[in-house]
Amino acid sequence: MAGKGDVITAIAEQAGISKKEAAAAFDAFVGYISESCTRGERCAIPGLGSFSISSRKAREGRNPRTNEKIKIPASKNVRFKAGKDLRDSVNNPKRGKARR
Repeated sequence: MAGKGDVITAIAEQAGISKKEAAAAFDAFVGYISESCTRGERCAIPGLGSFSISSRKAREGRNPRTNEKIKIPASKNVRFKAGKDLRDSVNNPKRGKARR
């Protein structure tokens, strides 16, 4: 599993920049997506996919340990929908690498 450090290293190598610059770019990218979602806006990144907000209504659930009824409050969740390029590269790995 690739972590933040792995992603930053890959960005630095592929873009020919320092790891410090790559880390700043990565943090700015994640920050922008977070801010867009916080404002309730859809954020689409060509070649990757789109992030959007969905709302869940309040509902009644059960505590699995005690089987007692509990109220689950309404909440918002971030949804990610993979773009066509990402889906194609996952489903056809050889074709996805050729595009780079």
